[in-house]
Amino acid sequence: MHLFCDFDGTISVQDATDYVLERLALPEWQIIQTDWEAGKIGSAECMQRQIALIQGSKAELDAVLDEIQIDPSFADFVQFCVAQKFPVTVTSDGVDYFIQRILARHEMTFLPVVSNRLSMTDDNGKTAYRLSSPYSSADCAAQSGMCKCRAVGMMAHKTTVYVGDGRSDFCVANKPNIVFAKAKLAEFCTAQHIPFFAYESFADVTAILRDALPGGFSDQPSSLQRSA
Repeated sequence: MHLFCDFDGTISVQDATDYVLERLALPEWQIIQTDWEAGKIGSAECMQRQIALIQGSKAELDAVLDEIQIDPSFADFVQFCVAQKFPVTVTSDGVDYFIQRILARHEMTFLPVVSNRLSMTDDNGKTAYRLSSPYSSADCAAQSGMCKCRAVGMMAHKTTVYVGDGRSDFCVANKPNIVFAKAKLAEFCTAQHIPFFAYESFADVTAILRDALPGGFSDQPSSLQRSA
């Protein structure tokens, strides 16, 4: 079994990218966001243009990132997966540096992170931020910078579990064997008749997985019902 977890709004309480943009970016980032929400541009173009609007030094960026909290039950979930020898991969259409900085505060740098890549360079004494997308795919229906379908598809020979909450998870929702969904992802799965387990926190995810062992998911847990 291999578990894949979205980051923003799933592992993190706040959307890390939006939080940084609200604090440090020029206000034009909101216009770009509106174009993405209207479907005028893909998320890859949206993110690249927004990240380029970030102002401030690396130290200022780090200070903002250090304000972002994660789900309090995520560490216990990771410990459970480690004990069961279930690999966990963070798959995010966010920013690798943001994710790694936040996870480092919680001593979880051992978790693989597959995401868009941030670079920082000196531009006449100011820090310039650029985002690249090494995990993109020309076939990605969502035009995402990080193709989650590709990441999950590479583990097709294993039972795959996906935990997510938002729009960047829509295109991958029908790929894993098991889906945990909340918020917009739960609404999408319901509309598309994709079976999923509803959850509020990683404590719920851990409880469902623990209840399912060792018999798999043939017996539905009593605490949370799988939705169709």
